[in-house]
Amino acid sequence: MNAREMFRRPVSFGCVAPPDAAGVRAAEELGADSLWVGGHIASVNPSPEPMAWLARLVEQSRSAVLGTAVVPLPLYPPALIAKQAADLDRAAGGRLALGVGVGGEYAQEFSACQVPPHQRGARVDEALPLIRRLWAAEPVTHSGAHYPMSDVVVHPAPAQSPGPPIIVAGRGRAAMRRAATLGDGWMPYMYSPRRYRESVEEITRTARAAGRDLSDFVWALYLPVSVRADRHRARRDAAAFLGGTYRRDFDGLVGAVTASGEPGEVAARVRAYMDAGARHFVFLDCRRDAGGLGPLFAQVVADLRTR
Repeated sequence: MNAREMFRRPVSFGCVAPPDAAGVRAAEELGADSLWVGGHIASVNPSPEPMAWLARLVEQSRSAVLGTAVVPLPLYPPALIAKQAADLDRAAGGRLALGVGVGGEYAQEFSACQVPPHQRGARVDEALPLIRRLWAAEPVTHSGAHYPMSDVVVHPAPAQSPGPPIIVAGRGRAAMRRAATLGDGWMPYMYSPRRYRESVEEITRTARAAGRDLSDFVWALYLPVSVRADRHRARRDAAAFLGGTYRRDFDGLVGAVTASGEPGEVAARVRAYMDAGARHFVFLDCRRDAGGLGPLFAQVVADLRTR
């Protein structure tokens, strides 16, 4: 099943990919529909580069759709991303999805790649349609402000036609506008169900005004989760994990932007996001002693599939 076919399911569930081949196999056996990788080039937290991790994941996986959550797209020339994604989509048999964002959390990353941070939104707006043109494996001439090129051919084409789905990540209105007008999907993070519903409404309005059909649009969500028999420990785990990642206090935010607690509580929280419009979930396991889709969480997913 290719990525576009998987996203047409009424609801589907994935997770951030475990770091090793055994974990990847276990996640697929537990029923993960998709596996996702993130990363940076130069962040304050040690992390992989996402496309390198994605290449490793192609070799480790067998059935799950594979995606980036996310590539900080302004740091990459569009022809390079188009080539990498096309080759990996072919190697994976059409199982690739490309999640993209503007980045900006780490100033040193933009300095290292010699990209002015204030250009990041404009660069992504120019890059997205250009990547799709390059995936056609035909000569591309482009006179944009950031990525001019003449008679550039990136081939062979991806396995999926017209290419892997491009899912826009973010939190603000500019990202929503980008998803509505340029993306194949929307994947926010650190959202409450109420805010997710509001984003669906805004993207739908923007797309309608632009004359875009969203019938195959991917309504995704990147959701931190922590499932334990002890709800208090689950929430402490989530607060500690996110606080260490984002360098801020999450004690008061866990209830708003995560699904944390006992299995029934987590299932109810995920259903609230479904009611708000989310159809594909990318779960980030916040427990320090786990990774990917653990057995307890797999039970929650199995329960959600039957409702």
